[in-house]
Order: sequence, then structure tokens, then C-alpha cells
Amino acid sequence: MILDLVRFRLNVITIQYPMKSATFLLRTTSAHIARSSLSAALLAATLASGVAYAPMSCAEEAIPGARIANELSEAFEHVAETITPSVVTISTESKPKKGKTPKGKDPLKDFFGEDFFDKMAPTPQRGLGTGVIVDEQGHILTNNHVIGESNEVSVRINGDRTVKAKVVGTDPRTDLAVIKIKVKEALPKPAKLGDSEKLKIGEWVVAAGASFGLDNTITAGIVSAKGRALSGGAQYEDFIQTDAAINPGNSGGPLVNLRGEVVGINTAIVSKSGGYMGIGFAIPINMAKQVLDSLISNGKVTRGWLGVGIQNLTEDLAKSFNYTETEGALVGHVDPKGPAKKTGLQQGDIIVQLGKTRIKNVNQLRNMVAAIKPGTSTELIFIRNGKTETRSVTIGELPSQVIEAEAREEGSVEDLGMTVEEFDESSPRKPRSGRPKGLVITQIDPQGLAADADLQVGDVIVSINGKDVASIDDFRAATEKGDPKKGFRFVVESQGMERFAILRDSSGSEEE
Repeated sequence: MILDLVRFRLNVITIQYPMKSATFLLRTTSAHIARSSLSAALLAATLASGVAYAPMSCAEEAIPGARIANELSEAFEHVAETITPSVVTISTESKPKKGKTPKGKDPLKDFFGEDFFDKMAPTPQRGLGTGVIVDEQGHILTNNHVIGESNEVSVRINGDRTVKAKVVGTDPRTDLAVIKIKVKEALPKPAKLGDSEKLKIGEWVVAAGASFGLDNTITAGIVSAKGRALSGGAQYEDFIQTDAAINPGNSGGPLVNLRGEVVGINTAIVSKSGGYMGIGFAIPINMAKQVLDSLISNGKVTRGWLGVGIQNLTEDLAKSFNYTETEGALVGHVDPKGPAKKTGLQQGDIIVQLGKTRIKNVNQLRNMVAAIKPGTSTELIFIRNGKTETRSVTIGELPSQVIEAEAREEGSVEDLGMTVEEFDESSPRKPRSGRPKGLVITQIDPQGLAADADLQVGDVIVSINGKDVASIDDFRAATEKGDPKKGFRFVVESQGMERFAILRDSSGSEEE
């Protein structure tokens, strides 16, 4: 990046700034800076932040691009000075649970001695991470995996003072936690929380934390991508991807923009070595704010609930519904007690819009619904049998025992490759299903169509190509009438949740 900066030729810049005034006058005798949006942005950020401008020497003036590089350096210096006081190092300790002492006389203790088993007891597990002070009451935002199930949590402030912390609440589904400290002296100034929605790909960011246990470590990079999801399923993910170095110990630390505002909480890396390899992820601060406020107010997180099992659309699934796009969320399961059921949503509907926002995928819809306050009514637009329908839905509150899981996606296959068996209430191998009878998969050929479609032993076949299937005869009738080249659209029940899967023989066919 610096190599690109030094290509600009910048003539003399005169800057006037009264120390007691936020007004700056910038005058340039060259139009080169106007052609460099990056240099202009960095200079503006530096001036607006209040960083003192140090005049350059004549030798520095003669170096092409030196002024721009110096301004960039000053911007990073300002960010470090702004965020470092509010960044803390978190140490945790999980003590092993003690087993029950056997009643009566223990001959082993008589032989080895009273303290032998105490010496052999498991040692406490210790952890290390980072947090950021977010208010004057001493609340600290960090990762859930930093806190875990610790018995003791300590916080080191400014690299010297260590105080005990109280766990206010945790949220495993976003990997966030809030702890609180009390100190006799004045707390460091809390960090300013920014707006992660305004982040742009390519924007400079700084990651702060205790990398490998080294306090107050600062690294810089850019926003590489937004809206990343890593695990899916029951997690709420909307990660900011960055190439700023994030290492073990950085977890829970802030990701900061050049204005010194926290825009994310560092949480994960992609690595084969356990250390930084160019890709890190941070939880957007807008998502973190909702969790933070909820944990402080209620000690738990309250989320919106639609009551559907949803999955992403593939080209094969979309074609089977005569739908020409792959954006949207396909409804595979409708909870009989959920808001979607009351609204009239059905299996096979494709949700394309919630409120005024178009739905691109499952992760986006899940995060949006979770962020809506329960009891709020909003507009839901979906596609059913090729027609667009609009309904009003009142968002419910997500029950603690409910997991709105993302259904697994299907794949292309070579043959059916499965064995099925009828079952009823008296069957010795009755699957865990609320259905009194039906058809269950008992064997899967690892090389067959069913395996590649991610069908599993124990899945209950509900329908094939829209036709209900409850017996082997139904199964044969449905598959004999279909064309393996065009594919079969299955609905299967897996662990109480229904989902779609396409089984298609693509051998010998050309890609479209």
C-alpha cells in the first residue's frame, strides 16, 4: 500500500489550525491530492481526529509521497492512543470439580498417604483473552469463548492493575459475553462504539488486544469482506473479515476504524498453524450492541422468532420450484406453534423479503428476525407456486429450547443408493419422529445419490416430488415415474425438522 502512496507527487500543503479550535484550513497548490481518494480520506481522518500536525523537514519534503505516508502513520498513532486505555487483558481460571469422598475407610489412602490424591487431582484450566470497556459503569465486552465456564475472571487494566470481574451474562450463539469490574480509582475512558453498517470493504481498521499474552498489541489492515458466515446452523453470524493480524489472545478485543470507533469484536481466525495466516473475523459492533444491552438489562438475550426451518436455494432446488433465482430462503419446516404457521406460511414457500429488505440467504434472514423485538408486526413477502404473496407477520420470542437450524444442502449424485423400511408404533427400529408410521432410511451407499444429497440413516422420507410417501409402494411409484436426470425432490424429516434435498443423476450430462 505504501508503494502505491509514494507514486503520488504532492506539492506544498499549507495547514493552519488554532490549537483551541476545531477549524482547519487546508490549501494546496497541487491537484494531485484530489485524484487520490485514499490520501484525501486519510488526511481528513487525521485532521478531524485532532492529531497534531508536525511540520516536515526540508529533506522529508523532497521525498515523493513522504507526507502522505507520515499522515497515515499519524492516523494510526491517534487510533492507538485512543483505544489502548479502554482495552483490557482478561485471565480466567476453571477449577476442576471435586469428586465425592468414598464413605468409610479407604485402604488406598492408608497406603499412599492422605495427600496423595490431592496431588494427583486435575490442575485448574487457565485462559487468556481481551476485552474492551464500553461504559463508565465498568461493563466490558468480550467473547463468550474467552469466559467459558470459568470460576474466576480477572481483568488487567493498563497493563499493571489487576481486579476481579463479575460475569454479567453470556450469549454462546453470537460468542459474546459481558463482564463488569469495580475499581476505587477512576476507570479508563470507555471506548466509543461506532456503526458497523457504515464500514466499507477496503477501509482501514486496527485490531487491538493481547496477542499471545502481550498486552496492548496493535495491528492494522483493511476490511476484506462483510457478511461472512462460518458455521451456520444455530449460530448468529455476520462477520467482518479483515487482514489485520488477529492471534490467540486477541479474542474479545476491539476492531477499530481510523476515527477510533469500535466497529467489531475480534473472535476467530482461519489458520492451519494456530496463528495468524491472513484472515481474521470480527463480530459487527451493531450486533454486539444488541447483545450488550440485553445482557446488561435482563441477564439474557431476547430474540425474535419466526418459527421456520430454512435452507439456502441451489440451482437444482430453485428449478424444482420453477424459480429462476437462488436468492431467498426456502422454507423446509414450519413450527406448528410458531408465528409463521399463524401467518399461513407453508413448506416450499420461498421468503424473498422481510419488511423493506430483500432476502439474499438464510444467514441474513436469521439475523434479521433475531434482531426484531418480539411482538413487532412486519411485512413478509414470499413466492408460492410461482406467485408472489404478501402477509403480515407478528414476530414472536425465540423459546430457549428452540433451534432454528439451517437445513443441510444437497449435492449432485449418481444413483439412489439407499435402503428404506416401513415403520409404525410397534416397530423395533422406529425413528425419533412424531409420525405414527412412514418410511425410514436404514442404509446409505457411500457412493450413491442419497449420500451425496446428504441423506442420513434414520431420516424419515415425507414426500417425493410433492407426493406424500408412507410406504415402500409409495416410494417405488414416486421414483419409477420420475427421471433421475431431472432429479427427485425429497422432503425428509431429520431430528424433528423437515428439509428439502434434490437427488439427481448428473453422470454423462454437460454443465449448463
